[in-house]
Amino acid sequence: MPRKPFIAGNWKMNTSAAAAVALAKDLVEKIGSVQAVDLAACPPFVYLTAVGKALAGSRIALGAQDVFYEDDGAFTGEVSTAMLKDVGCSCVICGHSERRHVIGETDETVNRKVLKALADGLRPILCVGELLSERQAGETAEVVRRQTQRGLEGVSAGDIGKLTVAYEP
Repeated sequence: MPRKPFIAGNWKMNTSAAAAVALAKDLVEKIGSVQAVDLAACPPFVYLTAVGKALAGSRIALGAQDVFYEDDGAFTGEVSTAMLKDVGCSCVICGHSERRHVIGETDETVNRKVLKALADGLRPILCVGELLSERQAGETAEVVRRQTQRGLEGVSAGDIGKLTVAYEP
């Protein structure tokens, strides 16, 4: 059976609390009952609870923009899978280009996040994609292949259908 297309909106580091809730309510009103695709909204961490309440009862899933690969501990600023699930998240972005290129996340770190999300029942959205300089150098296929292979390392055949790979150049 073919999978439904999946559309996730990454709100990045934008909006205010009131605007986030208003946007979520607007999404529910306009597309909250769409059946043809699976939908998710990924607001900033601080708005997850409020946005989750606004999305409640709709077909729009709540997603997070990132996750850490440990359960708990002295990891200032990080968020665990349990914390995300506690506020209602069902999916999480792993390895977004900004996390890779601005924050310095490695393929290994991204893979650990993917594996942790799967192990704990979240749908990972593995992001892959090349930089403009890599595209101009003709390295797109090599970069995307490497990120995909390393990001999926250790993912079982049974779990491969539980994740999404998103390409963003």
